[in-house]
Amino acid sequence: MCGRFVITSSPEALRRLFGYGEQPNFPARYNIAPTQPVPVVLLERGVRRFMLMRWGFLPAWTKDPKKFGLVINARSETVIDKPAFKNAIRRRRCLIPADGYYEWPDLGARKQPLFVYPAGGGPIAFAALWETWVGPNGEELDTVAIVTTVASADLASFHPRMPVTIAPDAFDLWLDCANVDAKAATSLLTPAPLGTFAWHEVSTAVNRTANDDPRLIERVSAEEAAAEAEAAKPRARASRKITSSDQGSLF
Repeated sequence: MCGRFVITSSPEALRRLFGYGEQPNFPARYNIAPTQPVPVVLLERGVRRFMLMRWGFLPAWTKDPKKFGLVINARSETVIDKPAFKNAIRRRRCLIPADGYYEWPDLGARKQPLFVYPAGGGPIAFAALWETWVGPNGEELDTVAIVTTVASADLASFHPRMPVTIAPDAFDLWLDCANVDAKAATSLLTPAPLGTFAWHEVSTAVNRTANDDPRLIERVSAEEAAAEAEAAKPRARASRKITSSDQGSLF
């Protein structure tokens, strides 16, 4: 599962890694959430390109986006056959730059957010699929989903799924939809090797999508995490008073 992620590398560092010609200038992001625009790298006529797309995949055949559930992840095990993704895995594979992501393990009385990041530092590339949805009035929307797979044994201790990461020497294999078929591309959809990622507990401030600053990825101690959980209890009791007519948020 990947429901929030982080991009902290500089635009120039990402440009060097991914090899696109554009020179976008964008700030670090510490709490990227579904429905927001995210950077995407794809191959177009043999040239890597940088684009922004909405995180939340819409198949081209969708009639009414409001009636189609928010799809932020694609399972590697079914991506080649599932109607929503079977065309994209053949023709529209892409990469999403990232420097880590969050998970929320259930620790019994509470869910404690973890920041998961490359143990060796530096940006990574999530495998992703994109699609252009065309509306009834000709409007177009480019959308994307992150591909996930079974978690490696070390990460499985807190979540059964993880985003697929593509190594730099395999970028071309994943991106080249014209010359690399879906079956060959899906051979890359495997868990990261043991030790690829490290993780630590972070503040529950990350739970709110409005929060987006470097403090979100800072390590918190077990005592600090417990204190946050205790302070949140009155708010949790108050939230149970919400009536059925109220609308819930995405997170």
